[in-house]
Amino acid sequence: MTTTRRPKFSRILLKLSGEALGGKSGGGICPEGVHHMAEQIREVRDLGVQVVVVVGGGNIFRGLSGSEHGIERATGDYMGMLATVINALALQDALEKLGAPTRVQSAIAMSQVAEPFIRRRAVRHLEKGRVVIFGGGTGNPYFSTDTAAALRANEIGAEVVLKATKVDGVFDSDPKKNSRAKRFEQITYLEALQKQLKVMDSTAFSLCMDNKMPIIIFDFSQPHNLRRVVLGEKVGTLVTG
Repeated sequence: MTTTRRPKFSRILLKLSGEALGGKSGGGICPEGVHHMAEQIREVRDLGVQVVVVVGGGNIFRGLSGSEHGIERATGDYMGMLATVINALALQDALEKLGAPTRVQSAIAMSQVAEPFIRRRAVRHLEKGRVVIFGGGTGNPYFSTDTAAALRANEIGAEVVLKATKVDGVFDSDPKKNSRAKRFEQITYLEALQKQLKVMDSTAFSLCMDNKMPIIIFDFSQPHNLRRVVLGEKVGTLVTG
């Protein structure tokens, strides 16, 4: 029975895109989509796994696209960071309605709605069984939420970065356009770079590679997939040294 199996990881960082909170349209916040995410997160928390979440903001505002429409890049990035905090609060609400105590920490100070990011406090929350959601990216423009995920994973001592996507791992070409696209079960950091596979942006990927932080890219839209990854099943693609 799978219920008797021990989790492979004791502390994970889950990277969620903002678009995933937007449901099928990818825009705004879809309550059903957020609830689905919260259920999967609670499921692994109930296994005794310490869960940290970094969430994007692309469903509300993306700094890079804003700059393409005339908004100054740094200003656009700060707007995007604020969008991630909105998403973090939505996910916190869904988790706590499911009985999972949750704290939001923001890299941008906004004490009325979120704690400031303090590494030791975040670790203490995890030790007490709380889910911790990091909003506000890194707090700096020109850095993506992928980079925030890689940075926070190393800071709080996570064992793995789990990047949630809508496809089952990393492929040698776009599986939506090529039915013969090959999925990699496991790949090294260097192979991913040489093949120019879009695992993460280059800054985030370099952080993981330099600090030997494994990355698992998996399909989060499938029920119980997060649980399967945490239990060590071969789901998605493992990127490692």
